Amino acid sequence: MNNILSQINYPADLKKLTLNQLPQLASEMRKFIIDVVATKEGHLGASLGVVELTIALHYVFNTPNDKLIWDVGHQAYGHKILTGRKDVFYTNRQLNGISGFPKIDESEYDAFGVGHSSTSISAILGMALSAQLKGDSDRKHIAVIGDASIAAGMAFEGLNHAGDTNANVLIILNDNAIGIDPSVGALKSYLTEVKEGRNPKANNMIQALNFEYSGPIDGHDLPLVIAELKRLKKKTGPQFLHIVTTKGKGLKQAEENQIVYHAPGKFNKETGDLFPKIEDNLPPKYQDVFGLTLLELARKNDKIVGITPAMPTGSSLKYMMEVFPERAIDVGIAEQHAVTLAAGMALDGLTVFCTIYSTFLQRAYDQIIHDVALQNIPVIFCVDRAGLVGEDGATHQGVFDIAFLNAIPNLQILSPKDAIELRNTLFTLQLDNKNPTVVRYPKGRSNQLNWQLPFESLDFNKVENIRKGNTIAVFTTGTIYETVLNCIEKLPNKELFSVFHFIQIKPFNKDYISDIIKNHKEIIVIEEGSIIGGFGSVVSQYVTELHPNVKVTCLGVPDVFIEHATVLEQQEICGFSENKLTDFFSKY
Repeated sequence: MNNILSQINYPADLKKLTLNQLPQLASEMRKFIIDVVATKEGHLGASLGVVELTIALHYVFNTPNDKLIWDVGHQAYGHKILTGRKDVFYTNRQLNGISGFPKIDESEYDAFGVGHSSTSISAILGMALSAQLKGDSDRKHIAVIGDASIAAGMAFEGLNHAGDTNANVLIILNDNAIGIDPSVGALKSYLTEVKEGRNPKANNMIQALNFEYSGPIDGHDLPLVIAELKRLKKKTGPQFLHIVTTKGKGLKQAEENQIVYHAPGKFNKETGDLFPKIEDNLPPKYQDVFGLTLLELARKNDKIVGITPAMPTGSSLKYMMEVFPERAIDVGIAEQHAVTLAAGMALDGLTVFCTIYSTFLQRAYDQIIHDVALQNIPVIFCVDRAGLVGEDGATHQGVFDIAFLNAIPNLQILSPKDAIELRNTLFTLQLDNKNPTVVRYPKGRSNQLNWQLPFESLDFNKVENIRKGNTIAVFTTGTIYETVLNCIEKLPNKELFSVFHFIQIKPFNKDYISDIIKNHKEIIVIEEGSIIGGFGSVVSQYVTELHPNVKVTCLGVPDVFIEHATVLEQQEICGFSENKLTDFFSKY
């Protein structure tokens, strides 16, 4: 049997195939995705689940003239393979390779850059309304969104507006009952009832929003999907197609363990089995330090509540969920709601830990300001994936949180240096926290095996003098201190450098800075966050005003978006890898 995929580089090639050839193409695409992801890693399950839909969309519609947006983009690997990137697909998520998500400057077939959820409906509606204004009635506009993403507030805002227009939009709901973790909420229950035929059409909420609804149909029945798309292509006005798929379709293990195979790491491409990970005697991931510590505290403090927007596994709130399901809440993809929900619970006397990835906290900025900080409500934000995050790239970097949070009054911002300090920070905050507080920690593992020590209460205002020198004061915050210290200890001029760790970024300890300046001629601030508006900016502003003769140098993430690569490669790009810091310090 001839390989069909080898002949396909663009949708124009796809359109030359007969309908009978397409199932074979689907099978080959699945194998291609599995073969590459097995060795290069990436998001597997979502892309396997939409192979048939991907083929059907490019077969029926005239992309890139017809606009196609994949919400989030975890499911877009097949799309990339069919749109000119098959031969470079092995570079996915690697330095100087293609992005793991659709990206407008990568291909004309990527109509919109995605990475965060629930943006596709608004973006595609904008394009459809633009086409109307230009008098282009022929162009079609398609957004593919999952059942977890469509539950987010922004998706409802887009649906609400679209239903009040006559725009040529087709919203395709890819219903597989799972995001990264299983979908939650009343909408999930509604969709389940629709799929099972237990919800009457007269009660269809999509139709109530003035969409013409069709489905649910089997998203893996390629002839059926193509036939339905051809029918809908002839329609005008807002259309909604409900398809049912299986995340991980075609790989038995991915179908059976959808959470793990969302992004499984390396695995055996022949069997589908994960390669065994030897994790014995390894230090814990920072997310597990948070999750296990919170459970430990919750056993003794019945006022503790945990909240996460759709990331119980990714944040490790799952540990508390297993023991105290009523006190550990997954609100779905709803960061804004999570923050204000936390405010309401904290105002009523509970001790609320709201765990959100740094990149997703950006989505709830107004709520942090208006619903928490302005009212000085003591919500504890546990900001996971703070700093550089590696292969997910620019859409997921956690490098802006210090800068955008520093400007907000009443906030306390903490950045522990290691697992033990993170553990003690959580312990201290649940004792008697009076202010809204942010605790930031990175992706990846700590370097401490023996971290579950007896709890100690911390004085956050204290600045730790980790190393004593005689000329230059190096300020660090967060886990970057270890890289800095390792560099300095190897230097021939190491006696020049003192190292100070600031667990508390805000409020800023001005008095201690003044004491440090008395004994040092220069300050170097190093942080794994944006230089503009970051911790270094605060230090520089203070020193410039009151000690103008003292030089301040700031190292951090420059004023560019840092693309996909390993964390070590990204640190090298930013200038604070161990090699770069060694070169920098050696010049003194």
